[in-house]
Amino acid sequence: MNWLALHIDTSPAGLEPVELMLSNLGIDSLEVEDEADFRRFLEQNEQYWDYVDEDLDRSMRGKCRVTFYTEDNPAGFGQVAAVRIALAALKRDHPEYAPLIMTIDGLEDADWENNWRAYYKPMEIGERLLVVPDWEKAEAKGRVILRLDPGLAFGTGSHATTRLCLTALEKRVRPGMRVLDLGCGSGILSIAALLLGADSAMACDIDDKAADVAYVNAGRNGVGRDRYTVLAGDVLTDERLREKLGGGYDMVLANIVSDVILALAPSVRDLMAPSGIFICSGIIDTRWEEVRGGLEAAGLTIEEMGSAEGWYSFVCR
Repeated sequence: MNWLALHIDTSPAGLEPVELMLSNLGIDSLEVEDEADFRRFLEQNEQYWDYVDEDLDRSMRGKCRVTFYTEDNPAGFGQVAAVRIALAALKRDHPEYAPLIMTIDGLEDADWENNWRAYYKPMEIGERLLVVPDWEKAEAKGRVILRLDPGLAFGTGSHATTRLCLTALEKRVRPGMRVLDLGCGSGILSIAALLLGADSAMACDIDDKAADVAYVNAGRNGVGRDRYTVLAGDVLTDERLREKLGGGYDMVLANIVSDVILALAPSVRDLMAPSGIFICSGIIDTRWEEVRGGLEAAGLTIEEMGSAEGWYSFVCR
């Protein structure tokens, strides 16, 4: 098995927030390099050496870096995409944690968008969908083709959480449905719902770049703005956004992280029609019981639970 080494450079103040961000994405095996810790170690153990290697000393100057590893395959690159979106939000909200630059074995983050494409191929998902990158060709063979270029946004179909959501929604989407996609990323879930028969969809994402990406992907699939609306904002804190979203949705989708799902659970019924469905994923295997308990405590009934590659999804009413 081949692995990718990924490095995130930050400031001393940003080390713990970066570690927490990665933990929320299910990444807990980390290497942390911190000049301050290195200096403290030298001071506390100076009786054991007479000098410090100059190259080692120079390599640690100003260093605050978190390193983690992921598999060198489509699932691994899907995980990297999720990290990039979370990192972009952290950088926007906390400029004091700069530089917040990610590199992949010496590959600059700026080059990521062009290099990852080699790993993204057409994927059959569930019984009805075929997700095809925009630069590839594929025969439908009885499936509904969803063309996609996620660009800087999370959502290629290769990550287990996206596949879990797509499989759950394709079983339940019906003509005439109104769909809401929270944390839409590339727009893959809501666009899929429209292609599979939903009448209209509203989507939102905390990253304002996602709106542009989702609209472009909708256009690739012949979906116009008369049926599809994408907004930017935080559904948990932005009251104006909540007013624009309204309620009465037949299907609410949320492929985000456990903490956001737990925070959203008490108010998700306000977004749903009386007979509506809530499909959520982004839940790492160490937290599925906690999330299930939070959903049930909010008055939701678990209709189905799915799992793949250490991630969980729930379908609720």
